[in-house]
Amino acid sequence: MTTEISTNTAPARGLALASMDDAYRFAKMVASSEFAPKDFRGKPESCLLAIQAGSEVGLSPMQSLQSIAVINGRPSIWGDAAMALVQASPVCEYVREYVEGDGDNLVAVCEAKRRGYPAPTVVRFSVADAKKASLWGKSGPWQQYPTRMLALRARGFALRNAFADALRGLITAEEAQDYPTTPTPPREPVQVRPKFDATPDAEPEVPDAPARATSEDMAKARHAVQRAKTEQRLIEIRGTVEKRLIDEGFYTDAQADELFALIETKLEIVTGEEVAHAQPS
Repeated sequence: MTTEISTNTAPARGLALASMDDAYRFAKMVASSEFAPKDFRGKPESCLLAIQAGSEVGLSPMQSLQSIAVINGRPSIWGDAAMALVQASPVCEYVREYVEGDGDNLVAVCEAKRRGYPAPTVVRFSVADAKKASLWGKSGPWQQYPTRMLALRARGFALRNAFADALRGLITAEEAQDYPTTPTPPREPVQVRPKFDATPDAEPEVPDAPARATSEDMAKARHAVQRAKTEQRLIEIRGTVEKRLIDEGFYTDAQADELFALIETKLEIVTGEEVAHAQPS
């Protein structure tokens, strides 16, 4: 295993961390300081991984700590940092953002032109799209800065579509915050039974064991998730998994966690596809 931290071809700016040991010592120092973002404070390991994730797309250590966010266990990048990375890329010709209409007809538009391509990638995200995704009027930034949130959503999709090589698979943190999370189902309390029956001559009653999901059942469930084409269908499947885990004991915790993860991943894909389909031809 190499001790070198990932580097990029851009000129180094600020502190250069040449080895994993240097990076970890720096992460420990930042984690104990007021410079660390709230989610990284007191967590040097998280600081180190944020620095590594940022370095892979060309960010300096301090830029990485300010620009990389971990949401639902997945690294993401704030929208302004994503724009900065794209604009610094030699393949970026221009990125234009503007809004059209007003009220319920408001539409945020992002045009991202890649050098050498005949036409820009154009993504439109409207109030209707936000309502369809249950975002419009949602507490927080969607109530305080609705136009800004529409623009950030259009930006995120356009930059990822046109400059996937610059962002390396990172989605915008603003988008990641809006994905639904699956709460961990409560575990059933452990029942303590007496070691000996009060009547020794009586045969102890053994309750019927609940049916358990087999490998074939899991394969069918995975197939159902992959075949799902809409967000509503995926939510229905998730509800079924939760019910069969909590009420019936059909799935083990590990099996349910696997299906929840598959559903969340497919939700990301379906949501992205629905927005992409809304774009004009």
